[in-house]
This record gives sequence, C-alpha cells and structure tokens, in this order.
Amino acid sequence: MSQTLRVEEQDDRVVVVLDRPEVRNAIDAAMVAELHTLCAALEARPKVLVLTGAGGVFAAGADLRQLRERRREDALRGINSGVFERVAQLPLPTVAAVDGPALGGGAELAYACDFRIATPRARFGNPEAQLGILAAAGATWRLRELIGLPLAREVLLAGRVLDGAQAHAAGLVSRLVEPDELLPAAHALVDEVLRSDPLALRLTKLALAAPPGAHPRFDDVAQAVLFESEAKTQRMTDFLERRTR
Repeated sequence: MSQTLRVEEQDDRVVVVLDRPEVRNAIDAAMVAELHTLCAALEARPKVLVLTGAGGVFAAGADLRQLRERRREDALRGINSGVFERVAQLPLPTVAAVDGPALGGGAELAYACDFRIATPRARFGNPEAQLGILAAAGATWRLRELIGLPLAREVLLAGRVLDGAQAHAAGLVSRLVEPDELLPAAHALVDEVLRSDPLALRLTKLALAAPPGAHPRFDDVAQAVLFESEAKTQRMTDFLERRTR
C-alpha cells in the first residue's frame, strides 16, 4: 500500500500523484522507495508516466528533516539522483504536470521528465546553495541542457525562481495552461505521444539520450531493428492506402 503516492493505472498510461500535502509533497525516503517500485513496474511493463502533485503543489523539495541528518555516505549513495535518473531512463516518455512550487528536489524530478506542462502559478527553483548544499540530483546538468547556461546560473547561483510563464518562455515548460486544464492537457499530450509506435518511441528516446559519439551508428542500428518490425510495415501500408483513397 502506497503511503506517499496515489497511482492510477490505465491501459496505456499511469498517472501518479505525489501525495504528502501536509509537507507540500516533500520528497522523503519513503517516497524515493515508492518511486523505485513504480519505476520497476514501468520497466517491466512500459507505459507513459504522468507525474503531478496534490494540493496545488508539485513538490517543494526534499524533506529537510531527513536531509539535515544526511552525511557523506548518504550523498555518495545518490539517494535522490539515483531515482530521478531511473525516471529519466524509463522506456516510454514521461510528463511532469506542475502546479505551484517545484523546488529543489521537486524541480529536479520535473527536470528528469521528458515533458513539463505547467500552470502560471508554477514555480521552478533550486535554493540548495542557500541551505549549504548543491543541487546534486540533476539540476547542475539537466537544467543547463534545458534552458542554457546563463539562465541556469541565475537559478542555481543567484536563487532565481521561474514562474510558469517565465519557464515557458525559457523552453523549460512546453505548454502553459490554467490549473483546471493541467491534467486534461497532460492527457492530451500523452494521446499525441501514443499515436506513435511504442518501439519507435523507445528507440527514439534512447537516441535522444545517447552521447554525440554514438551517432550515427546508434541511429543506424536502431533503425535496422525498426525496419524489421511488423508495426513499421503495417503503419506504412496503412498510410499509403489512406493516401490513395
């Protein structure tokens, strides 16, 4: 029985709500463990993942009561970075639907997703340096890739917080919607994603994550796999038949 997540599993997608509203959905050890369990299920039976938060908050960071007690060995275990990387590497695309604060580890969880949809009242920030630590669960490199180094410096070094509109303008957020439209917009995006072949999605996601030196050889091998798939033949046949009608 999940204590920190509400999970709604559908045929082709899973909607997961971070559900610790009494502490603004702070990410604690129990939530990390439950996210690992979720990832294991999605690795075994791939589906698109939608992540959101309860109570008008995505996640206001790591649970400081636990974080304050962590020491060197805890940092070297990569408690949060490990599970966020697992989210990033899930076989099918992931969507973070963000309303309200996504700060610290909460922001880093959103950065690990393939898509971010947000409301105008969303807030993205990484105040870790103000607490005497660094944003070590992906922000120092994922955020730079997402919004560029100059703006990433503003967030990570100067403590700048981006609201939904600013995050959308910076490209961190792909769609900006009103709060009551957030989950419908996430589902609409998932519907768009799922028009594509699941295996093609998986290999395209892997190609996007591959280092520059892997191209074009990785792409050629992935394409060779897809060229032999039944879905490729059927989808192209269907397309050609529709065009000739």
